[in-house]
Amino acid sequence: MQGAAQQREIYDLLVIGGGVNGTGIAADAAGRGLKVLLCEMNDLASATSSNSSKLIHGGLRYLEYYEFRLVHEALAEREVLLKNAPHIISPLRFQLPHRAHLRPAWMIRAGLFLYDHLAKRATLARSESIKFTDSSPLKPIMTKGFEYSDAKVDDARLVICNALAAQQQGADILVQTKCVQAQRCTEGWCVVLQDSSNKQTTVYAKAVANAAGPWVASLFKDVLQAKSPKKIRLVKGSHIIVPRIHSQPQAFILQNEDGRIVFVIPYEDNFSLIGTTDVEYKGDPSAVCIDQEEIDYLIDVCNQHFKQQINATEIVSSYSGVRPLLNDESDSAQAVTRDYTFEIEDLAGKSPLLSVFGGKITTYRKLSEAAVNKLCEYFPQATAAWTKNAVLPGGDFESKSELQALLQLQYPWLETDLIRRYVRSYGTLCQKFLTGATSLADMGKDFGAGLYQQEVDYLLAHEWASCIEDVLWRRSKMGMYLSAEQSSDLEAYISRVQAAVNEPPLSYEGGNSTQRLPQQQAS
Repeated sequence: MQGAAQQREIYDLLVIGGGVNGTGIAADAAGRGLKVLLCEMNDLASATSSNSSKLIHGGLRYLEYYEFRLVHEALAEREVLLKNAPHIISPLRFQLPHRAHLRPAWMIRAGLFLYDHLAKRATLARSESIKFTDSSPLKPIMTKGFEYSDAKVDDARLVICNALAAQQQGADILVQTKCVQAQRCTEGWCVVLQDSSNKQTTVYAKAVANAAGPWVASLFKDVLQAKSPKKIRLVKGSHIIVPRIHSQPQAFILQNEDGRIVFVIPYEDNFSLIGTTDVEYKGDPSAVCIDQEEIDYLIDVCNQHFKQQINATEIVSSYSGVRPLLNDESDSAQAVTRDYTFEIEDLAGKSPLLSVFGGKITTYRKLSEAAVNKLCEYFPQATAAWTKNAVLPGGDFESKSELQALLQLQYPWLETDLIRRYVRSYGTLCQKFLTGATSLADMGKDFGAGLYQQEVDYLLAHEWASCIEDVLWRRSKMGMYLSAEQSSDLEAYISRVQAAVNEPPLSYEGGNSTQRLPQQQAS
Protein backbone atom coordinates (compact mmCIF):
# COMPACT_ATOMS: atom_id res chain seq x y z
CA MET A 1 0.00 0.00 0.00
CA GLN A 2 2.83 2.41 0.82
CA GLY A 3 4.42 1.79 -2.56
CA ALA A 4 1.08 2.30 -4.27
CA ALA A 5 0.75 5.74 -2.67
CA GLN A 6 4.30 6.76 -3.58
CA GLN A 7 3.71 5.84 -7.23
CA ARG A 8 0.29 7.51 -7.08
CA GLU A 9 -1.29 4.33 -8.29
CA ILE A 10 -4.95 5.11 -8.88
CA TYR A 11 -7.76 2.66 -8.18
CA ASP A 12 -10.89 2.81 -10.27
CA LEU A 13 -13.07 2.18 -7.22
CA LEU A 14 -12.59 2.40 -3.47
CA VAL A 15 -15.29 0.55 -1.51
CA ILE A 16 -15.76 1.58 2.12
CA GLY A 17 -17.33 -1.18 4.21
CA GLY A 18 -16.69 -4.91 4.41
CA GLY A 19 -20.23 -6.17 4.89
CA VAL A 20 -22.27 -8.12 2.38
CA ASN A 21 -23.04 -5.07 0.22
CA GLY A 22 -19.47 -3.78 0.23
CA THR A 23 -17.90 -7.12 -0.64
CA GLY A 24 -20.65 -7.77 -3.19
CA ILE A 25 -19.93 -4.44 -4.92
CA ALA A 26 -16.17 -5.08 -4.80
CA ALA A 27 -16.53 -8.54 -6.37
CA ASP A 28 -18.92 -7.35 -9.07
CA ALA A 29 -16.78 -4.34 -10.01
CA ALA A 30 -13.49 -6.26 -10.00
CA GLY A 31 -15.04 -8.91 -12.24
CA ARG A 32 -15.90 -6.21 -14.78
CA GLY A 33 -12.26 -5.21 -15.07
CA LEU A 34 -12.16 -2.32 -12.59
CA LYS A 35 -9.21 -1.93 -10.25
CA VAL A 36 -10.80 -2.15 -6.80
CA LEU A 37 -9.71 -1.53 -3.22
CA LEU A 38 -12.00 -2.38 -0.29
CA CYS A 39 -11.33 -1.14 3.23
CA GLU A 40 -13.10 -2.33 6.37
CA MET A 41 -12.45 -0.65 9.73
CA ASN A 42 -12.91 -3.87 11.71
CA ASP A 43 -13.31 -7.44 10.46
CA LEU A 44 -15.28 -8.49 7.41
CA ALA A 45 -18.93 -9.09 8.37
CA SER A 46 -18.23 -7.79 11.86
CA ALA A 47 -21.46 -5.79 12.15
CA THR A 48 -24.91 -6.23 10.59
CA SER A 49 -23.87 -8.87 8.05
CA SER A 50 -23.01 -11.49 10.68
CA ASN A 51 -25.95 -10.70 12.97
CA SER A 52 -28.92 -11.52 10.76
CA SER A 53 -31.54 -14.25 11.10
CA LYS A 54 -29.32 -16.20 8.68
CA LEU A 55 -32.07 -16.61 6.11
CA ILE A 56 -32.25 -16.21 2.36
CA HIS A 57 -35.95 -15.48 2.05
CA GLY A 58 -38.51 -13.44 0.21
CA GLY A 59 -39.90 -12.02 3.43
CA LEU A 60 -43.39 -13.45 3.83
CA ARG A 61 -44.42 -10.79 6.35
CA TYR A 62 -43.38 -7.96 4.00
CA LEU A 63 -46.45 -8.78 1.90
CA GLU A 64 -48.57 -7.28 4.68
CA TYR A 65 -46.84 -3.97 3.99
CA TYR A 66 -47.42 -4.30 0.21
CA GLU A 67 -43.68 -4.66 -0.50
CA PHE A 68 -44.44 -6.70 -3.63
CA ARG A 69 -41.45 -5.53 -5.67
CA LEU A 70 -39.03 -6.29 -2.85
CA VAL A 71 -40.54 -9.74 -2.21
CA HIS A 72 -40.48 -10.57 -5.94
CA GLU A 73 -36.83 -9.59 -6.23
CA ALA A 74 -35.88 -11.45 -3.04
CA LEU A 75 -37.66 -14.63 -4.15
CA ALA A 76 -35.90 -14.52 -7.52
CA GLU A 77 -32.55 -13.95 -5.82
CA ARG A 78 -33.24 -16.86 -3.47
CA GLU A 79 -33.01 -19.21 -6.47
CA VAL A 80 -29.87 -17.51 -7.80
CA LEU A 81 -28.07 -17.79 -4.47
CA LEU A 82 -29.11 -21.39 -3.88
CA LYS A 83 -27.42 -22.22 -7.17
CA ASN A 84 -24.34 -20.06 -6.70
CA ALA A 85 -23.53 -20.84 -3.06
CA PRO A 86 -24.69 -24.43 -2.38
CA HIS A 87 -22.14 -24.91 0.39
CA ILE A 88 -23.35 -22.09 2.66
CA ILE A 89 -27.00 -21.81 1.52
CA SER A 90 -29.50 -24.66 1.68
CA PRO A 91 -33.29 -25.11 1.41
CA LEU A 92 -35.34 -25.00 4.60
CA ARG A 93 -39.02 -25.76 5.18
CA PHE A 94 -40.94 -23.52 7.56
CA GLN A 95 -44.03 -24.43 9.55
CA LEU A 96 -46.45 -21.68 10.52
CA PRO A 97 -48.95 -22.58 13.25
CA HIS A 98 -52.34 -21.02 12.58
CA ARG A 99 -53.70 -18.78 15.33
CA ALA A 100 -57.06 -17.57 14.06
CA HIS A 101 -57.33 -14.53 16.34
CA LEU A 102 -54.06 -13.13 14.94
CA ARG A 103 -54.44 -13.67 11.19
CA PRO A 104 -57.35 -15.40 9.41
CA ALA A 105 -56.54 -18.52 7.41
CA TRP A 106 -57.62 -16.93 4.12
CA MET A 107 -55.08 -14.14 4.59
CA ILE A 108 -52.24 -16.59 5.16
CA ARG A 109 -53.31 -18.75 2.20
CA ALA A 110 -53.42 -15.68 -0.03
CA GLY A 111 -49.99 -14.59 1.17
CA LEU A 112 -48.51 -18.04 0.57
CA PHE A 113 -50.09 -18.19 -2.90
CA LEU A 114 -48.33 -14.93 -3.77
CA TYR A 115 -45.15 -16.23 -2.16
CA ASP A 116 -45.26 -19.30 -4.39
CA HIS A 117 -45.95 -17.39 -7.60
CA LEU A 118 -44.34 -13.93 -7.39
CA ALA A 119 -41.14 -15.47 -8.79
CA LYS A 120 -40.22 -18.74 -10.43
CA ARG A 121 -39.43 -21.63 -8.07
CA ALA A 122 -36.76 -23.79 -9.70
CA THR A 123 -35.87 -26.00 -6.74
CA LEU A 124 -38.13 -25.31 -3.78
CA ALA A 125 -41.41 -27.04 -3.00
CA ARG A 126 -44.66 -25.06 -2.89
CA SER A 127 -46.57 -24.20 0.26
CA GLU A 128 -49.32 -26.40 1.70
CA SER A 129 -51.76 -26.66 4.58
CA ILE A 130 -50.78 -29.12 7.30
CA LYS A 131 -52.18 -30.69 10.45
CA PHE A 132 -50.04 -31.10 13.55
CA THR A 133 -50.04 -34.54 15.18
CA ASP A 134 -48.99 -35.68 18.63
CA SER A 135 -45.42 -35.94 17.36
CA SER A 136 -45.27 -32.19 16.72
CA PRO A 137 -43.09 -30.21 19.15
CA LEU A 138 -45.87 -27.62 19.31
CA LYS A 139 -48.40 -27.51 22.13
CA PRO A 140 -51.56 -29.64 21.52
CA ILE A 141 -53.74 -26.52 21.23
CA MET A 142 -52.11 -25.87 17.85
CA THR A 143 -53.64 -28.36 15.44
CA LYS A 144 -53.44 -26.70 12.03
CA GLY A 145 -50.94 -24.65 10.12
CA PHE A 146 -49.07 -24.10 6.91
CA GLU A 147 -45.71 -25.09 5.49
CA TYR A 148 -43.60 -23.27 2.91
CA SER A 149 -40.04 -23.10 1.60
CA ASP A 150 -37.18 -20.65 2.04
CA ALA A 151 -33.44 -21.08 2.66
CA LYS A 152 -30.85 -20.64 5.39
CA VAL A 153 -27.38 -19.13 5.04
CA ASP A 154 -24.13 -18.79 6.92
CA ASP A 155 -24.26 -15.00 6.65
CA ALA A 156 -20.69 -14.23 7.71
CA ARG A 157 -19.27 -16.81 5.33
CA LEU A 158 -21.35 -15.30 2.52
CA VAL A 159 -19.38 -12.09 3.08
CA ILE A 160 -16.06 -13.97 3.18
CA CYS A 161 -16.91 -15.76 -0.07
CA ASN A 162 -17.65 -12.45 -1.77
CA ALA A 163 -14.38 -11.00 -0.48
CA LEU A 164 -12.54 -14.06 -1.83
CA ALA A 165 -14.34 -13.66 -5.17
CA ALA A 166 -13.28 -10.00 -5.28
CA GLN A 167 -9.70 -10.95 -4.49
CA GLN A 168 -9.70 -13.64 -7.17
CA GLN A 169 -10.75 -10.93 -9.64
CA GLY A 170 -7.79 -8.78 -8.59
CA ALA A 171 -9.28 -6.59 -5.85
CA ASP A 172 -7.23 -5.57 -2.82
CA ILE A 173 -8.96 -6.24 0.52
CA LEU A 174 -7.83 -4.37 3.64
CA VAL A 175 -9.33 -5.18 7.03
CA GLN A 176 -8.69 -3.33 10.29
CA THR A 177 -8.33 -0.27 8.05
CA LYS A 178 -10.53 2.77 8.59
CA CYS A 179 -11.27 5.51 6.10
CA VAL A 180 -10.63 8.71 8.07
CA GLN A 181 -10.70 11.33 5.33
CA ALA A 182 -11.88 11.55 1.71
CA GLN A 183 -11.96 14.54 -0.59
CA ARG A 184 -12.03 15.15 -4.31
CA CYS A 185 -8.74 15.88 -6.06
CA THR A 186 -7.31 15.88 -9.57
CA GLU A 187 -7.14 12.06 -9.60
CA GLY A 188 -10.76 11.80 -8.49
CA TRP A 189 -10.63 11.05 -4.78
CA CYS A 190 -7.79 11.42 -2.31
CA VAL A 191 -8.47 9.11 0.63
CA VAL A 192 -6.61 8.70 3.92
CA LEU A 193 -6.72 5.21 5.43
CA GLN A 194 -5.66 4.37 8.98
CA ASP A 195 -4.72 0.87 10.13
CA SER A 196 -5.00 -0.67 13.58
CA SER A 197 -1.61 0.74 14.61
CA ASN A 198 -2.84 4.24 13.66
CA LYS A 199 -0.51 4.38 10.68
CA GLN A 200 -2.01 6.46 7.89
CA THR A 201 -1.70 5.88 4.15
CA THR A 202 -3.05 7.98 1.29
CA VAL A 203 -4.67 6.24 -1.67
CA TYR A 204 -6.31 7.57 -4.81
CA ALA A 205 -9.45 6.40 -6.58
CA LYS A 206 -11.58 7.60 -9.46
CA ALA A 207 -14.79 6.61 -7.67
CA VAL A 208 -15.91 5.82 -4.12
CA ALA A 209 -18.69 3.51 -2.91
CA ASN A 210 -19.99 4.19 0.60
CA ALA A 211 -21.25 0.79 1.77
CA ALA A 212 -20.67 1.44 5.45
CA GLY A 213 -24.00 -0.01 6.60
CA PRO A 214 -25.05 1.53 9.93
CA TRP A 215 -22.30 4.12 9.44
CA VAL A 216 -23.39 5.15 5.91
CA ALA A 217 -24.80 8.50 7.09
CA SER A 218 -22.14 9.25 9.71
CA LEU A 219 -19.45 8.70 7.06
CA PHE A 220 -20.77 11.80 5.29
CA LYS A 221 -20.43 13.87 8.46
CA ASP A 222 -17.15 12.48 9.81
CA VAL A 223 -15.17 11.64 6.66
CA LEU A 224 -16.69 13.50 3.73
CA GLN A 225 -17.67 16.66 5.64
CA ALA A 226 -20.97 16.68 3.80
CA LYS A 227 -24.66 16.16 4.51
CA SER A 228 -26.08 12.69 3.91
CA PRO A 229 -28.60 12.70 1.02
CA LYS A 230 -30.80 10.17 2.82
CA LYS A 231 -31.84 9.55 6.39
CA ILE A 232 -31.55 6.09 7.83
CA ARG A 233 -33.34 4.52 10.74
CA LEU A 234 -31.36 2.17 12.94
CA VAL A 235 -33.36 -0.87 14.02
CA LYS A 236 -31.87 -3.41 16.42
CA GLY A 237 -32.56 -7.08 15.84
CA SER A 238 -31.52 -9.57 18.53
CA HIS A 239 -31.34 -13.36 18.62
CA ILE A 240 -30.70 -16.04 21.22
CA ILE A 241 -29.25 -19.52 20.71
CA VAL A 242 -30.36 -22.39 22.94
CA PRO A 243 -29.92 -26.19 22.88
CA ARG A 244 -32.13 -27.73 20.19
CA ILE A 245 -35.77 -27.36 21.17
CA HIS A 246 -36.98 -30.17 18.91
CA SER A 247 -35.54 -32.84 16.64
CA GLN A 248 -37.52 -32.05 13.48
CA PRO A 249 -35.68 -30.62 10.45
CA GLN A 250 -38.19 -27.80 9.89
CA ALA A 251 -37.94 -24.24 11.11
CA PHE A 252 -40.95 -22.53 12.69
CA ILE A 253 -42.34 -19.06 12.13
CA LEU A 254 -44.36 -17.97 15.16
CA GLN A 255 -46.99 -15.24 15.22
CA ASN A 256 -47.22 -13.00 18.24
CA GLU A 257 -49.91 -10.80 19.74
CA ASP A 258 -48.04 -7.63 18.75
CA GLY A 259 -48.26 -8.54 15.07
CA ARG A 260 -44.60 -9.49 14.81
CA ILE A 261 -43.21 -12.91 13.99
CA VAL A 262 -40.34 -14.88 15.53
CA PHE A 263 -38.28 -17.55 13.79
CA VAL A 264 -37.11 -20.74 15.50
CA ILE A 265 -34.46 -22.21 13.21
CA PRO A 266 -32.39 -25.41 13.48
CA TYR A 267 -28.83 -24.16 13.92
CA GLU A 268 -25.45 -25.90 13.65
CA ASP A 269 -26.94 -29.36 14.32
CA ASN A 270 -27.34 -29.05 18.09
CA PHE A 271 -29.01 -25.69 18.62
CA SER A 272 -32.07 -23.58 17.93
CA LEU A 273 -31.72 -19.98 16.77
CA ILE A 274 -34.57 -17.77 18.00
CA GLY A 275 -35.21 -14.25 16.70
CA THR A 276 -35.61 -11.54 15.82
CA THR A 277 -36.69 -8.43 17.66
CA ASP A 278 -37.31 -5.02 16.09
CA VAL A 279 -36.27 -2.19 18.40
CA GLU A 280 -35.48 1.42 17.56
CA TYR A 281 -31.78 2.07 18.22
CA LYS A 282 -30.14 5.44 18.85
CA GLY A 283 -26.67 4.54 20.11
CA ASP A 284 -23.32 3.59 18.65
CA PRO A 285 -23.79 0.64 16.26
CA SER A 286 -20.52 -0.83 17.59
CA ALA A 287 -21.98 -1.08 21.09
CA VAL A 288 -25.25 -2.84 20.25
CA CYS A 289 -26.25 -5.77 22.47
CA ILE A 290 -29.34 -7.68 23.52
CA ASP A 291 -31.24 -6.41 26.56
CA GLN A 292 -33.30 -8.28 29.13
CA GLU A 293 -36.60 -7.13 27.65
CA GLU A 294 -35.66 -8.69 24.29
CA ILE A 295 -34.57 -11.93 25.96
CA ASP A 296 -37.87 -12.15 27.86
CA TYR A 297 -39.80 -11.39 24.66
CA LEU A 298 -38.16 -14.15 22.62
CA ILE A 299 -38.45 -16.71 25.42
CA ASP A 300 -42.11 -15.83 26.00
CA VAL A 301 -43.07 -16.19 22.32
CA CYS A 302 -41.23 -19.50 22.15
CA ASN A 303 -42.81 -20.87 25.32
CA GLN A 304 -46.30 -19.91 24.10
CA HIS A 305 -45.85 -22.35 21.22
CA PHE A 306 -43.59 -25.25 22.17
CA LYS A 307 -44.04 -28.16 24.53
CA GLN A 308 -40.43 -27.87 25.60
CA GLN A 309 -40.11 -24.76 27.71
CA ILE A 310 -36.91 -22.72 27.84
CA ASN A 311 -35.48 -20.15 30.22
CA ALA A 312 -32.67 -17.62 30.20
CA THR A 313 -30.19 -19.96 31.90
CA GLU A 314 -30.21 -22.18 28.80
CA ILE A 315 -29.00 -19.46 26.44
CA VAL A 316 -25.72 -20.61 24.92
CA SER A 317 -25.11 -17.39 23.03
CA SER A 318 -26.88 -14.26 21.84
CA TYR A 319 -26.17 -11.54 19.33
CA SER A 320 -27.59 -8.25 18.13
CA GLY A 321 -27.25 -6.35 14.90
CA VAL A 322 -28.27 -2.89 13.78
CA ARG A 323 -30.08 -2.75 10.46
CA PRO A 324 -29.60 0.56 8.63
CA LEU A 325 -33.05 0.94 7.09
CA LEU A 326 -34.37 3.75 4.96
CA ASN A 327 -36.31 6.21 7.08
CA ASP A 328 -39.74 5.99 5.44
CA GLU A 329 -41.51 7.60 8.42
CA SER A 330 -43.22 4.34 9.41
CA ASP A 331 -44.85 4.37 12.82
CA SER A 332 -43.19 1.17 14.08
CA ALA A 333 -39.78 -0.41 13.63
CA GLN A 334 -41.21 -3.60 12.11
CA ALA A 335 -43.02 -1.58 9.44
CA VAL A 336 -39.89 0.19 8.17
CA THR A 337 -39.15 -0.88 4.61
CA ARG A 338 -36.41 -3.44 4.00
CA ASP A 339 -36.00 -2.17 0.45
CA TYR A 340 -32.82 -0.45 -0.64
CA THR A 341 -31.74 2.48 -2.72
CA PHE A 342 -28.47 4.13 -3.61
CA GLU A 343 -27.58 7.71 -4.28
CA ILE A 344 -24.84 8.79 -6.70
CA GLU A 345 -23.41 12.26 -7.13
CA ASP A 346 -20.40 13.51 -9.04
CA LEU A 347 -18.49 16.66 -9.91
CA ALA A 348 -18.84 17.74 -13.53
CA GLY A 349 -19.40 14.15 -14.62
CA LYS A 350 -16.36 12.81 -12.75
CA SER A 351 -15.34 11.60 -9.28
CA PRO A 352 -18.61 9.78 -8.51
CA LEU A 353 -19.65 8.94 -4.96
CA LEU A 354 -22.21 6.15 -4.63
CA SER A 355 -23.87 5.53 -1.28
CA VAL A 356 -25.98 2.50 -0.37
CA PHE A 357 -28.99 2.94 1.93
CA GLY A 358 -31.08 0.09 3.32
CA GLY A 359 -31.23 -3.43 1.96
CA LYS A 360 -31.37 -7.00 3.20
CA ILE A 361 -28.92 -9.86 2.84
CA THR A 362 -31.08 -11.77 0.34
CA THR A 363 -30.91 -8.98 -2.25
CA TYR A 364 -27.24 -8.07 -1.77
CA ARG A 365 -26.17 -9.44 -5.19
CA LYS A 366 -28.92 -7.57 -7.02
CA LEU A 367 -28.11 -4.38 -5.11
CA SER A 368 -24.41 -4.80 -5.91
CA GLU A 369 -25.12 -5.38 -9.59
CA ALA A 370 -27.37 -2.32 -9.83
CA ALA A 371 -24.81 -0.17 -7.99
CA VAL A 372 -21.94 -1.25 -10.24
CA ASN A 373 -24.13 -0.78 -13.33
CA LYS A 374 -24.51 2.84 -12.29
CA LEU A 375 -20.81 3.25 -11.54
CA CYS A 376 -19.86 1.73 -14.88
CA GLU A 377 -21.42 4.72 -16.63
CA TYR A 378 -18.18 6.44 -15.59
CA PHE A 379 -16.03 3.55 -16.82
CA PRO A 380 -16.84 2.80 -20.47
CA GLN A 381 -14.14 0.12 -20.54
CA ALA A 382 -16.01 -1.98 -17.96
CA THR A 383 -17.43 -5.30 -19.09
CA ALA A 384 -20.98 -6.60 -18.59
CA ALA A 385 -22.63 -7.80 -15.37
CA TRP A 386 -21.53 -11.35 -14.54
CA THR A 387 -22.42 -12.43 -11.01
CA LYS A 388 -25.86 -13.96 -11.67
CA ASN A 389 -24.32 -17.17 -13.01
CA ALA A 390 -21.04 -17.08 -11.09
CA VAL A 391 -20.49 -19.68 -8.40
CA LEU A 392 -18.99 -18.24 -5.23
CA PRO A 393 -15.62 -19.66 -4.06
CA GLY A 394 -16.09 -23.13 -2.61
CA GLY A 395 -19.43 -23.73 -4.34
CA ASP A 396 -18.07 -25.59 -7.38
CA PHE A 397 -19.63 -29.01 -6.75
CA GLU A 398 -22.76 -30.87 -7.81
CA SER A 399 -24.24 -31.72 -4.40
CA LYS A 400 -23.23 -31.71 -0.76
CA SER A 401 -23.69 -35.46 -0.51
CA GLU A 402 -21.35 -36.06 -3.46
CA LEU A 403 -18.71 -33.73 -2.05
CA GLN A 404 -18.99 -35.37 1.37
CA ALA A 405 -18.56 -38.80 -0.22
CA LEU A 406 -15.51 -37.60 -2.16
CA LEU A 407 -13.87 -36.13 0.93
CA GLN A 408 -14.62 -39.30 2.91
CA LEU A 409 -12.87 -41.30 0.18
CA GLN A 410 -9.89 -38.92 0.09
CA TYR A 411 -9.60 -38.54 3.87
CA PRO A 412 -11.07 -41.72 5.44
CA TRP A 413 -9.52 -40.81 8.79
CA LEU A 414 -11.75 -37.74 9.15
CA GLU A 415 -14.95 -38.15 11.16
CA THR A 416 -18.17 -37.87 9.15
CA ASP A 417 -19.48 -34.98 11.27
CA LEU A 418 -16.29 -33.03 10.68
CA ILE A 419 -16.54 -33.55 6.93
CA ARG A 420 -20.14 -32.35 7.03
CA ARG A 421 -19.02 -29.18 8.80
CA TYR A 422 -16.25 -28.59 6.29
CA VAL A 423 -18.68 -28.99 3.39
CA ARG A 424 -21.31 -26.62 4.76
CA SER A 425 -18.74 -24.00 5.80
CA TYR A 426 -16.11 -24.17 3.09
CA GLY A 427 -17.32 -26.39 0.26
CA THR A 428 -14.30 -27.20 -1.93
CA LEU A 429 -12.24 -24.51 -0.17
CA CYS A 430 -11.57 -27.05 2.58
CA GLN A 431 -9.13 -28.71 0.19
CA LYS A 432 -6.82 -25.75 0.81
CA PHE A 433 -6.10 -27.00 4.31
CA LEU A 434 -6.74 -30.73 3.75
CA THR A 435 -4.60 -31.39 0.66
CA GLY A 436 -1.47 -33.30 1.60
CA ALA A 437 -2.79 -34.47 4.97
CA THR A 438 -2.75 -38.25 5.43
CA SER A 439 -3.80 -38.50 9.09
CA LEU A 440 -5.19 -36.45 11.96
CA ALA A 441 -1.62 -35.86 13.08
CA ASP A 442 -1.07 -33.84 9.91
CA MET A 443 -3.94 -31.53 10.91
CA GLY A 444 -1.94 -30.23 13.86
CA LYS A 445 -3.27 -29.40 17.31
CA ASP A 446 -6.96 -29.91 18.04
CA PHE A 447 -8.02 -26.77 19.88
CA GLY A 448 -11.32 -28.46 20.73
CA ALA A 449 -14.37 -30.02 19.06
CA GLY A 450 -12.42 -30.75 15.87
CA LEU A 451 -11.05 -27.24 15.29
CA TYR A 452 -7.59 -28.21 14.06
CA GLN A 453 -4.52 -26.06 13.61
CA GLN A 454 -4.56 -26.50 9.82
CA GLU A 455 -8.00 -24.92 9.61
CA VAL A 456 -7.02 -22.05 11.92
CA ASP A 457 -3.83 -21.38 9.94
CA TYR A 458 -5.83 -21.27 6.71
CA LEU A 459 -8.28 -18.73 8.20
CA LEU A 460 -5.45 -16.51 9.44
CA ALA A 461 -3.48 -16.64 6.19
CA HIS A 462 -6.21 -16.61 3.54
CA GLU A 463 -9.50 -15.35 5.02
CA TRP A 464 -8.37 -12.20 6.84
CA ALA A 465 -9.02 -13.56 10.36
CA SER A 466 -6.87 -11.84 12.98
CA CYS A 467 -8.33 -12.60 16.39
CA ILE A 468 -10.20 -15.34 18.22
CA GLU A 469 -13.63 -13.80 17.58
CA ASP A 470 -12.95 -13.79 13.83
CA VAL A 471 -12.08 -17.50 13.94
CA LEU A 472 -14.67 -18.81 16.39
CA TRP A 473 -17.77 -16.76 15.53
CA ARG A 474 -17.50 -15.50 11.96
CA ARG A 475 -15.25 -17.87 9.98
CA SER A 476 -16.55 -20.88 11.92
CA LYS A 477 -19.25 -21.26 14.55
CA MET A 478 -17.02 -23.20 16.92
CA GLY A 479 -17.36 -20.64 19.67
CA MET A 480 -20.40 -22.53 20.92
CA TYR A 481 -18.35 -25.67 21.46
CA LEU A 482 -15.00 -24.60 22.92
CA SER A 483 -14.56 -24.28 26.68
CA ALA A 484 -13.06 -21.16 28.25
CA GLU A 485 -9.74 -22.98 28.67
CA GLN A 486 -9.72 -24.12 25.05
CA SER A 487 -10.61 -20.63 23.84
CA SER A 488 -7.77 -19.17 25.90
CA ASP A 489 -5.37 -21.69 24.38
CA LEU A 490 -6.51 -20.77 20.87
CA GLU A 491 -6.22 -17.06 21.62
CA ALA A 492 -2.63 -17.52 22.75
CA TYR A 493 -1.85 -19.44 19.55
CA ILE A 494 -3.37 -16.74 17.34
CA SER A 495 -1.34 -14.10 19.23
CA ARG A 496 1.87 -16.01 18.54
CA VAL A 497 1.03 -16.36 14.84
CA GLN A 498 0.12 -12.69 14.54
CA ALA A 499 3.30 -11.60 16.31
CA ALA A 500 5.33 -13.70 13.88
CA VAL A 501 3.72 -12.21 10.78
CA ASN A 502 3.79 -8.63 11.99
CA GLU A 503 7.42 -8.33 13.16
CA PRO A 504 8.83 -8.16 10.58
CA PRO A 505 5.83 -8.02 8.19
CA LEU A 506 5.21 -11.29 6.39
CA SER A 507 3.11 -11.18 3.25
CA TYR A 508 1.22 -13.78 1.30
CA GLU A 509 0.05 -13.74 -2.28
CA GLY A 510 -3.64 -13.04 -2.81
CA GLY A 511 -5.33 -12.40 -6.14
CA ASN A 512 -3.17 -10.16 -8.29
CA SER A 513 -1.69 -8.32 -5.33
CA THR A 514 0.20 -9.05 -2.15
CA GLN A 515 -1.94 -8.72 0.97
CA ARG A 516 -0.51 -8.19 4.43
CA LEU A 517 -2.01 -10.08 7.32
CA PRO A 518 -3.84 -7.63 9.62
CA GLN A 519 -2.61 -7.04 13.12
CA GLN A 520 -4.34 -8.79 15.97
CA GLN A 521 -7.26 -7.03 17.57
CA ALA A 522 -8.54 -7.65 21.07
CA SER A 523 -11.39 -10.12 21.09
